[in-house]
Amino acid sequence: MARIYFLTVALVLLARVAEAAAAARAFFVFGDSLVDSGNNNFLATSARSNFPPYGVDYPTHRPTGRFSNGLNLPDIISKSILDTEPPLPYLNPQITNGQNLMMGANFASAGIGILNDTGLQFLNILRIHQQFALFQDYQTRLSKKIGRGRAQELVSHALVLVTLGGNDFVNNYFLTPFAPRRRQFTLPQYCRYLISEYKKILMKLHELGARRVIVTGTGPLGCIPAELALSGSPNGECAPEPQQASQIYNSLLVQMIQELNNELNSDVFIASNAFDKNKDFISNPKNFGFETSNVACCGQGPYNGLGTCNIFSNLCSDRSAFVFWDSYHPTERALRLIVQNIMTGSTKYMNPMNLSTAMAMDAPRT
Repeated sequence: MARIYFLTVALVLLARVAEAAAAARAFFVFGDSLVDSGNNNFLATSARSNFPPYGVDYPTHRPTGRFSNGLNLPDIISKSILDTEPPLPYLNPQITNGQNLMMGANFASAGIGILNDTGLQFLNILRIHQQFALFQDYQTRLSKKIGRGRAQELVSHALVLVTLGGNDFVNNYFLTPFAPRRRQFTLPQYCRYLISEYKKILMKLHELGARRVIVTGTGPLGCIPAELALSGSPNGECAPEPQQASQIYNSLLVQMIQELNNELNSDVFIASNAFDKNKDFISNPKNFGFETSNVACCGQGPYNGLGTCNIFSNLCSDRSAFVFWDSYHPTERALRLIVQNIMTGSTKYMNPMNLSTAMAMDAPRT
């Protein structure tokens, strides 16, 4: 009798775990190094961060492939908003576990852009069309586990995060004064071209089943430590041309998302204004509890903006005092403020709505 009792209890507990997993909203992530949680660890590429001091503030205090001192953007959204564990990188072999599949997947790969020729110097990275191919593979796997109908429902009810665009400027258009795209397009023309290509990407994502998608714009690219160092900024003034690029691109991105939602007759896509939010930190760092917004915590050269963050770099002792972790990426603390803004920000930052409003609309009716 005791054995039957304990077996019954075990089965009930397993059923509750399965029910909780099914009730949790799946989360899918596409994009570049701002959201890569370790896919590039499994690729033969130089665009990697699986070495110290990356991960110094991660719960394990070890590098994971995240381009952060600790948690990255998808981690914070998962833990703070969805109240779930972050989705695993899709190239991680542990993703094949049924429960892991139910939580979603991270397909992001450092170095990629909207354009296929962005990041060519990094060699083997998952360009966005490859990320979508893996997403289709994911759906096939999931269908075999839970059936096609349930798999389609899980995807349609999922939250999706897409972060692209920054590399198309810093690792393409502005990479050298003689970059091919720079010779082909004026800056306004290039921004319009990127947006036209991005619209195709988002339409494909909708075709693949996504129905609630956060699309982040670029931050103020002229103000990142890498651009300050490369431009020779004497007093931390933002580099004018990359800054102009961000302003043009982000404005066009919001317009494109509004047009796309109108075409779909549904607010599928939500634009997150990373430019203005990051500009708030950079213009008034002390108002947000930061000591500096133009020097990276980890790096070398002017503003710690040259080269890569590694064990030989200068490393700050208090990461919470810095907006930037390395020459391109924000610290975990800055990302937490960005996520808070994604959740509750006004229409200045989130268009057509913030995530809390979207989640209220998506909640099942009782």
